[in-house]
Amino acid sequence: MTIAAEVLRLAAIESLAPTGATTFPTLARDRVFDSRRPTVDALDPDKEYTPVLALFTRKSESPRRGGGQGSVARNGRTTLEVVAELAVASRDEDGVFVDAMVGSDPKARIVLASLCAQVRYVLTLGPSGLVFRKAFIAIEGIDEEGFAVPELGLRWQRNTMLFDCLIPDDEFTPGGGLPQPAAQIAAMLPEGSYASATIAAMAAQFPASEPLPLIDTFAFETKINGLSGQAGPADAVAPPFSDIGD
Repeated sequence: MTIAAEVLRLAAIESLAPTGATTFPTLARDRVFDSRRPTVDALDPDKEYTPVLALFTRKSESPRRGGGQGSVARNGRTTLEVVAELAVASRDEDGVFVDAMVGSDPKARIVLASLCAQVRYVLTLGPSGLVFRKAFIAIEGIDEEGFAVPELGLRWQRNTMLFDCLIPDDEFTPGGGLPQPAAQIAAMLPEGSYASATIAAMAAQFPASEPLPLIDTFAFETKINGLSGQAGPADAVAPPFSDIGD
C-alpha cells in the first residue's frame, strides 16, 4: 500500500461527510465508515432502512511512468472502493448485525441509485470534493457492481463503486517526515476532522531524520593509457591530458 492511496481514501471520507457540516452532500449524511462495516447503533430505528457508505482501499501500486523511464520515475495507482447500501438490522445465532436490505424493491432501488449518483457527483464535481480531487491525477474509470445471487433469486440493496485512480507516487525526502503528496493534502484538511487526525497519527510513523554526514575527502584509482594514479583529497588537481605520454 502507498501512503498516497491511504490519503486519497481519507480525503474522500472528508468530502462525503464534511467536518462541521449541518447539511450533507449524500443521503448517507455522516454515516460514512472508514475501512469497516457500519454498526447497529448507526441505523435509524424509525426508518425501514438507513443509507450508509463504507470506504476501502482495494489495492494500490507504483508502476513506472513508461517503458523508457527509470525506476524512480513512477506514478501510483489505486482502486478506491465505495460500498453504498440500504442497511438494516439482521439477526443470526450470534446476535444482531448490519446487513443490506434483501429483496427486489423498485422504490428502494431508486434510493440506492440516487445515493451512488450523489457519491459520484461529490467526488468528481461537487464543491466538498475539492480536497479529494487534489489527491489524484485522474480517475480513469468508475465501475459499479451489484450484490446478488441471481441463481437463488437473492438480491441485496448494496452497490460497490470502484474508482480506478491515477495518483502521485509517494515522494520521500532525506530529512524524513510525511512524504508528499500526503503532507500537502494534510494541510488542506480542516482541524479536528477524522481525516486530519488519522493522517497525523500516520505522520508520527515518519519522524524527521538526522541529516546524512558529508564526505569531505574521497580517493579513487584511475587508469589512463595504461598509467595508474591515485587521487587524494577533493582539492587535489589532476594533470592535464596533454601531460600524459603516448
